[in-house]
Amino acid sequence: MAKPTIRFKGYQDDWEQRKLGDIGKARSGVGFPDAEQGGVTGIPFFKVSDMNLDGNENEMTVANNYVTAEQIAVHRWSPITELPAIFFAKVGAAVMLNRKRLCRFPFLLDNNTMAYSLSSTKWDADFAKALFGTVDLTSLVQVGALPSYNARDVESMEIYLPSLLEQEQIGGFFKQLDTLITLHQRKCDETKRLKKYMLQKMFPQNGEKVPEIRFSGFTDDWEQRKLGDVAPLRGGYAFKSSEYKKDGTPIVRISNILPDGSIGADFACYDDMENDENISLRNGDALLAMSGATTGKVSILKCKNTDKYYQNQRVGYFKRNIQYNYDFVSTIVRSDLFKEQLMSVLVAGAQPNVSSKEIDSFEFVFPLNIEEQKKIGQYFANLDTLITLHQRELENLQNIKKFMLGKMFV
Repeated sequence: MAKPTIRFKGYQDDWEQRKLGDIGKARSGVGFPDAEQGGVTGIPFFKVSDMNLDGNENEMTVANNYVTAEQIAVHRWSPITELPAIFFAKVGAAVMLNRKRLCRFPFLLDNNTMAYSLSSTKWDADFAKALFGTVDLTSLVQVGALPSYNARDVESMEIYLPSLLEQEQIGGFFKQLDTLITLHQRKCDETKRLKKYMLQKMFPQNGEKVPEIRFSGFTDDWEQRKLGDVAPLRGGYAFKSSEYKKDGTPIVRISNILPDGSIGADFACYDDMENDENISLRNGDALLAMSGATTGKVSILKCKNTDKYYQNQRVGYFKRNIQYNYDFVSTIVRSDLFKEQLMSVLVAGAQPNVSSKEIDSFEFVFPLNIEEQKKIGQYFANLDTLITLHQRELENLQNIKKFMLGKMFV
């Protein structure tokens, strides 16, 4: 029987199996000459790249290009007016991303894309958007140098449909979920942009001795210091992999410093060692991947399950110095100012690497007033906390959506 695992109360009937071609129509786009592009009024002419625009996270509401009625008449273009419709890529690398967007208003689309128009008597638009999130269009890709498929392939796909009333409830649920996901994604992105802007304004640039923006009450020039005199990079210990344990003190290895800047994945453990102060890490420590795929990535250790971690070889730790605020130091080593100098010493190759001596030689300007350091460090620590909160909420919502898509559809 075709019934989902989870459904709203009051619905018991089986879902009906249908071919997409029987309850809608797939249509490919048309060529869009460069000379016709750049318009700002008229009907939107969508490209794959328009899916990346702000506001188009779920529905296509804006475009980079619009065309007038005169252009449409001259080229004999036929806008999609059978609405609503689902918009997606049909050729090229974008196909493998498997992204879809809902369209509610007339539009044109270029020949790298396709639209599936929904029969208004068979579909609820928001339900269709959610259901297409479960449809794997990449399964239609024809073998060849360039991923692609055609309208006939799409129309031959089979799906299951409930009644329109049940569709409306399911569609409303996922629309609300998508709205929350988009909200937290935007807040996260906005906070990241604010952080990037303030890093440029609250730290001296291009040889200057004072920043453009600073907290009131501070007027002294900043002074240049080597990173090694402020927070020297300390290497880890060469633990024997043959002595790793399932329980004990977790070891932060290169593999635990992830591309997104977090510390995670599976930890190996080691028996507690005597006199381990020089290889022990604590909450809030700034760590640097000194080799491997994530070389140069700086991460902040957030202790969850234990108050102590060990530091493996090739994982660097920026040592604390009571003369400098550590939040301030952590901000510096995760900024573009650090990355710019890192690129000059990064040894590329099959196994990229950097040395502690090279990192310690990096020079930055620092405010010598510890109170100014504290205020700047705390400001950016608060921004990092906001970013982390939005990212966690975003991940939670995305996991809920993924779970419910698997349970609320056949």
